[in-house]
Amino acid sequence: MIESLELLSCKDVLIITSLLEYMRNTLLTVLLLCCAYMIHAQEHPVVFQKSNDFKFVAANLKSNSIISSSYENLRTQVDSFLNKDIDVPVPKDPAGAYTHEQHKSNYTLMYNAGLLYQITGNKKYAELAKQLFLKYAQLNPTLKNHPQATSAFPGRLFWQALNDANWLVYTGISFDCIYNYLTPVERATIANGAFKPIVDYFIHDQKNWFNLIHNHAVWAAAGVGIVGIATDNQEYLNVALKGTELDGKSGFLAQLNGLFSPDGFYHEGPYYTRYAILPFYMFANALQQTKPELKIFNYRNSILKKALHVALNQTNINGEFYSYNDALKEKTYLSNELVVAINIAWQAYGADSAYLPVAKAQNKVVMCKGGVEISKKITALKSNLLFPYQSAEYTDGPEGKSGGLSILRMGKETDLTSLIFKYTSHGLSHGHYDKLNFQLFDKGNEIIQDYGAVRYINIDHKWGGRYLPETNSYAQQTIAHNTVTVDETSHYNGNESVAEQCHPNRLFGTVSSSNLQVVSSMDEQAYKGVKMFRTMYMIQLPSAQKRIVLDLFKINADSVHQYDLPFNYLGTLMKTNFKYNTCSNALTTLGTKNGYQHLWKEAYANHVNPFTQFTFLNNRTFYTISSLTDDSVDVYFTRIGANDPNFNLRRDPSYILRTFGSNKTFINLIEVHGNFNPTTELNYGASSTVTSIEKIQDDAEFTAVEIIIENKKLQIVQCNKNFEDNKEHVFSSKNFSAKWKGPFYVSFNQQQIK
Repeated sequence: MIESLELLSCKDVLIITSLLEYMRNTLLTVLLLCCAYMIHAQEHPVVFQKSNDFKFVAANLKSNSIISSSYENLRTQVDSFLNKDIDVPVPKDPAGAYTHEQHKSNYTLMYNAGLLYQITGNKKYAELAKQLFLKYAQLNPTLKNHPQATSAFPGRLFWQALNDANWLVYTGISFDCIYNYLTPVERATIANGAFKPIVDYFIHDQKNWFNLIHNHAVWAAAGVGIVGIATDNQEYLNVALKGTELDGKSGFLAQLNGLFSPDGFYHEGPYYTRYAILPFYMFANALQQTKPELKIFNYRNSILKKALHVALNQTNINGEFYSYNDALKEKTYLSNELVVAINIAWQAYGADSAYLPVAKAQNKVVMCKGGVEISKKITALKSNLLFPYQSAEYTDGPEGKSGGLSILRMGKETDLTSLIFKYTSHGLSHGHYDKLNFQLFDKGNEIIQDYGAVRYINIDHKWGGRYLPETNSYAQQTIAHNTVTVDETSHYNGNESVAEQCHPNRLFGTVSSSNLQVVSSMDEQAYKGVKMFRTMYMIQLPSAQKRIVLDLFKINADSVHQYDLPFNYLGTLMKTNFKYNTCSNALTTLGTKNGYQHLWKEAYANHVNPFTQFTFLNNRTFYTISSLTDDSVDVYFTRIGANDPNFNLRRDPSYILRTFGSNKTFINLIEVHGNFNPTTELNYGASSTVTSIEKIQDDAEFTAVEIIIENKKLQIVQCNKNFEDNKEHVFSSKNFSAKWKGPFYVSFNQQQIK
């Protein structure tokens, strides 16, 4: 070649020399980029945790029984699939049926096999995951929308895209764990065949869904982001963090901003905090290890730490999440999502003893550093300890300006009474029309219930495990809740888009006292021309040793309406102080729409006494609802189940007060009393000790009430227009006089309760 240069001009030589130099530099650049890529690739695993962390787990597997049993359960489960041809079927079934459950089982198996490969170093686990990945690499590019899809956001492997997002989260972690076991060709095959079709479907075909601020999109962003980290795909990671338009209006960071209030209250309710907390923590954990400069666990003043605590504080003492909005009562903090979140939170935020009773009840840990440390702590923990439940007030909305939720609690440990007063915003597509609704729990039992959702999750017989139609026709409607329905029409006329723009406002409250806790809220948007004010008091009576709830529900309207206030109680009717007529020969529905069509009218009483009492037994405790009524009040005993040919609804009872007018005030007192022992067949305190309720004053300035309990006077005065804590008030009537500061005054037996 050098000899041939002699035949060229000097200019030609310079050109060729420059070209050769350019090629040399380009080749060098390519080699450097390849080296950089290889260096980056060698950092795997990094999504769930790094190699040294897996080694730490392996070294501590025999340190105590919890980590050891958790590992053995994991290993036993995966070993049962070794040397078997595992089916990766063409999707055809809804939730609960074969193909759905098989794909769910597969991604769980792949995830677990990946963890075991890193912990043990045994290639059989990596091989198991690899073979499944290669099958999905063949299947996924061939898939179209799922044949059983019924939602606006269909999946490919599953009936809804949400489940495909679950698949990405778990398999993305698995791929990262076996990354170094795979050849470059196998990595490319899996990345392009198994992952790319689903990711492309999410961020192109379903980008409107991907960009929602919603628990579905949390899973989607986490899935795409985890796969991005696992496959070294920066584009995927960017989209996951900032949304498909890369403008930050959607994506993971926007979810952290939009779904939580500054307190950590989750917009869709605790049932959905439980579901979304896993992808939030899994992806945050991956980001902490790959993009530490984000300081993701410190984001929004450690919003994920707050979210976990708020979720746990919204459970009953048996661990069940409060069932408002679209929720299922069976879900508890024993679910895998909470196990993962608590274990990662322990390593991200440091030790927190509040988690230990929950972890003890869960009786398993995750194969991570946090899991090891928790397992060491809970081995010697007393088994009867509970999460340290506290009274709390949470704001709703990204800025904390969209109403909120208050939890009033008295007692301790198993003798705990909890009242949940809901004045939140709607809660996205899973919200209910239940402004100023409440629930009551006592001694671990649900006393006054929120129905939750109508769904039998993953049971194929019940419409493929989906939400059933009665969720919309009954469970979401106002009459299904313990709040006022006006003219048999649900709040906002049952219009979600309108409800999403509205929320009640907190007026005043305090939850710091062990003897008196109060919260008051007002709504003026649920019905045109109707303002609703509700104040709920939880009071520990000092001399009577009795716990009561006083409910003052004021309604101001510009015309006459029908008002229905239900108490959806759980228990057995013991007695009433009024006569009623039963409908035993012919049942009719209470109405024709907005949930009323699902209520059988079992009994009724027209124009009841001015003072009515209704006593029921729940488990071993008696509860009495004492009400101040007037001549217009009718009472209905109803039961869910009308117009329900498939028996989708529970047959639960309700006690409904109905009145007519423009301005009305419901005054109800719920009394916790007595005990029944079925073993000894003895009971005590089965009768209410409330003997009268009198409305002393009820106008624009004050609502004043006097209640006789055990021949002692309980007196309450509530301000109706000035709620400042330091404002001094004076009240005087023929019954009693009072002088105090703040929006309310409560005394019992002539002693002020504070």
